[in-house]
Amino acid sequence: MAAELPSRRLTTIVALDVAGYSARTEADEAKTAAEVTALRGVVEGIAGLHGGRLFNTAGDGFMLEFGSSLAAVEAAFALAEQCEPKVRIGVHLGDVVVQPNGDLLGHGVNVAARLMARSAPGSALVSADVRRTIRGPLAERLVSQGHLQLDKMTEWIEAFGLAAAGSAVAAAPSASREPLLAVLPFDNLSDDREMQFFSDGVSEEIIQRLLRGARMKVIGRTSSFQFRGADKAARKVAHELACTHILDGSIRRAGGRVRISAHLVESASQTTLWSDRYDRGLEDIFAVQDEIAEQIAHALDQTFTSFSSKAIDPAVYDLYLRASPASYAPDELRTSVGLLEVATQRAPGFAEAWGRLAFLRSFLRFYQPFTERAASADLVSREAKRALALDAENIEALVAQLFLVPPFGRFGDSVSIIERIRRVPGVGQAQGYVAWYARNLGWVRASSEETERAYQLDALNPMLANMLGLALMAAGRVAEAVPVFEDVLARVPGMNFPIPNLLRAKAFLGDWSAVDPLLESVGKFTMREFQDGLAFIQAKRDPTPGRIGGIRDALAAHVARTGWVDVTRLVYAAHLGLVDDAYRTAEQARLGPRGTPDDIMGPDGYRPALLFHASMPELRNDPRFVPLCARLGLAEFWVSTGQWPDCVDEVPYDFRSACEKARGVPIEAFGF
Repeated sequence: MAAELPSRRLTTIVALDVAGYSARTEADEAKTAAEVTALRGVVEGIAGLHGGRLFNTAGDGFMLEFGSSLAAVEAAFALAEQCEPKVRIGVHLGDVVVQPNGDLLGHGVNVAARLMARSAPGSALVSADVRRTIRGPLAERLVSQGHLQLDKMTEWIEAFGLAAAGSAVAAAPSASREPLLAVLPFDNLSDDREMQFFSDGVSEEIIQRLLRGARMKVIGRTSSFQFRGADKAARKVAHELACTHILDGSIRRAGGRVRISAHLVESASQTTLWSDRYDRGLEDIFAVQDEIAEQIAHALDQTFTSFSSKAIDPAVYDLYLRASPASYAPDELRTSVGLLEVATQRAPGFAEAWGRLAFLRSFLRFYQPFTERAASADLVSREAKRALALDAENIEALVAQLFLVPPFGRFGDSVSIIERIRRVPGVGQAQGYVAWYARNLGWVRASSEETERAYQLDALNPMLANMLGLALMAAGRVAEAVPVFEDVLARVPGMNFPIPNLLRAKAFLGDWSAVDPLLESVGKFTMREFQDGLAFIQAKRDPTPGRIGGIRDALAAHVARTGWVDVTRLVYAAHLGLVDDAYRTAEQARLGPRGTPDDIMGPDGYRPALLFHASMPELRNDPRFVPLCARLGLAEFWVSTGQWPDCVDEVPYDFRSACEKARGVPIEAFGF
């Protein structure tokens, strides 16, 4: 048996210390010691009133824990106002390790302490993780101080200042703020309203050039493009997107020429840092985009390295811009693929069109029967190679190659592509797909962290929001996933993906009153990947012997009829108490599709990600789990790379040793 692991939990930490403590001690040590002793009573009293507890002290420092983020911020506000001498405060929501004596350790505690160190006396800095979880008047008094790089940490963390009612929050020192740019959709001033897509396309291409050339942080297009017309007020955009700078402009197109006006504004002061106007022929549009990107980079003191784009016929460029995906529905994808096929025929040197064609065709494959996928895979492969030959960092082509790798059996190939994607600056939504794939390798915590980082730069992107909800669920943070899915459905009611995901989340929380109305929406799904999930939810809701027996019988009948099984079925069965049945089924069946109409479809079909779901550990806790993983190619990957899954030290047996012993188990080919 493995040694008992320390307890972990997600909690909100408030760190505070006395401002100027060293100088006060030097001036009057006895007086300062008495002040700190008295201060402890004040701190404990305020914490207790808000449901918190003091778990550690050191000199003039105090560490508090709160089960509610809102209560923590309320307490921080009270501490900032009432404590004498004045204190500095940091607030962060994060994962911690609970020691036997009640002390808390871990990254969550460290972030709170470092935010405290950057706070002003009598004030507080609150992390974005806390800000996202609270609502109401107090939340409105949290004003973004920009992105801070905390001491001894590589990542940048957005911090919010706690402002007293009616007062201003002192801005964080400009040297500590990393530029975060929002590029708004340029206004279409042409007579033809259909030219709005062209204006949007110009703005989108400027985003890509900045990400690739200046390698700066830029808000994703899906989020920044939410702001049009009257909604483009700088203060509103800065508040909603927490950006430090805004690029806005307009485009007037007449015949074969365009006039582009652009201006860059610093959000806090609303000072225009740069503006210019361009009158060019359409054949120069890429050069103009590059010029604008370079001017912005220069204004923000960034090094810009232009990357080459050949002049493209305006009619071909229009085809490319029209092929931007929105809903990822099959019909939409087919239309976009058709447009891009024409674009690449007319402009064989158009790298961006080749990359987008490969990406959209690779996504469309998820909806195709397995017997039809080989032909489309050959097309995707050729298109992706063509794009990468023209532009070795074409992110859409790299994601297309990732999608082509079978769901199991060739994990080394996938990781090689992921490493290439990570080296491309400004990967945007592709970072979400990389994090999505990481769960198939058992890297659940890393997946949730990376998805959250991608989401922060494009929080209004429905696809990224859906992937964030999935990542949170996989990490066991089901309650946090629910508002993410609900928000997507409220903003994009026509998007199908979040509905079954929200349904599963509600089922895990036992919120059956919310399940029924969601079930009414399930009938419209064309993909078959949710059918097993539906049966699972019904059994989880009503776990009678008859219902569980029905799951057992259906599983056995499926394997007897097909000879194949998806590991998702095994996870669901084990969670319902059928662990032995699940493993007996696995021994009798192959793992994957068989090329018939009842095969599971969709992006997650036959992938092993659900094996590592935090809320369903039943298969993992059985030693037979490792031979199952070996058949998928996972054990060989883990042993050969040393990149172990999160469960390596969580299961009640020697996971590493079991993987070593299982290296001789034959790896099954996916088959399609």
